[in-house]
Amino acid sequence: MAEQLANVDRTMALFERSAMGVQDETAFAAVKQAIAERYAAQNVEEFLRAVESGKMRIREFEAVLESGRLGGDTAAEYGKLSDGDQGQIREFYLASLEQVDVPLRDKYFKLYAYY
Repeated sequence: MAEQLANVDRTMALFERSAMGVQDETAFAAVKQAIAERYAAQNVEEFLRAVESGKMRIREFEAVLESGRLGGDTAAEYGKLSDGDQGQIREFYLASLEQVDVPLRDKYFKLYAYY
């Protein structure tokens, strides 16, 4: 068996995310919608400016959430979620911040920096 695994070509293998069900659909949808609204093209610069004024880093999800910059009741809705649902929301948030246009990310470089 170990010999068979050693001969598998892993260079062509694709990562496949397992389907994970959401336990609290209503709260999950509310938090996801709040994030999507902040990262919408017409709102994202204002959101980045608000995060910058709070002296936070954009990847510090919990800090941004607790500051109210994702909406007043978003933190409470997030708190209702199971650990798995919270993990999916954090992943959605981090994926969303990477979708911001490069010129805007360059303008707010300090928010995105890893130092």
